[in-house]
Amino acid sequence: MKTLQIKTAQIVNVNFAMANAGERLLAFIVDNVIKFAYIYFAITFFDFQLIEDTFNDDQWSIRALDVLIFLPITFYSLYSEILLNGQTIGKKLLKIKVINIDGFKPSIADYAIRWFLRVIDFNFFSLIFVYIASLGLDTNDELLIFIFLIGKLVGFLLILFTKKNQRFGDIMANTVVVSLKDDAKFSDTILEKITDTYKPAYPAVIKLSDNDARIIKDTFKTATKLNDYKTLIKLRSKIIEVTGIKSSHQNDKEFIDVILKDYNFYTQSM
Repeated sequence: MKTLQIKTAQIVNVNFAMANAGERLLAFIVDNVIKFAYIYFAITFFDFQLIEDTFNDDQWSIRALDVLIFLPITFYSLYSEILLNGQTIGKKLLKIKVINIDGFKPSIADYAIRWFLRVIDFNFFSLIFVYIASLGLDTNDELLIFIFLIGKLVGFLLILFTKKNQRFGDIMANTVVVSLKDDAKFSDTILEKITDTYKPAYPAVIKLSDNDARIIKDTFKTATKLNDYKTLIKLRSKIIEVTGIKSSHQNDKEFIDVILKDYNFYTQSM
């Protein structure tokens, strides 16, 4: 299994297991089943004949409504990865996730680049096939079919043969897809697992440095394991001294845990 080694800001190496071509193919299939299911229900429950009768010969309005109805599947991968923190439903089921090649959460622009370049990864040669066919040239049918099939496999072949299992969209967006089945050892870094809906409590944590956060996490982890309450009290006092935060948490453990999560929230969002 291929791995990606990322050196964090704290000069700590973290190894991520790369999602293989099989996992990504299965996730792709699951996502396409969802898309086809949507199309089926859209065709079944939307009365397209009624739409045509309503707008009579206004073909622009009819086509605009058609586009509007099918927008959810057109942008499915884009909004899914943005809303689900690097995962589509297929990726979530297969426990794989898109991350930035430096280990951080990709930006919306990164997700947009990945989505847009699916045109090349899965449809570029298919578009060439359509263009050649539309010219009505006297061409070899077998060659056209071969071009069409290869066009659908470009992304898959790149995943198979690139060093970091990247399709063209990944390469241009500086992203990789990793497996979550073999979790990276986040305990060795300042990284904390936070949800997309997480609400930070202390904006002043940005006064801390990465090194401060690493020391806080290491000390907190050790003190919690040993039930060393004196150290926790000292750690809490030091954090308040450096940041000027007025704590709304009475419990030392809860306060320090929130500080670490808030630090990750603000630093990963920048």
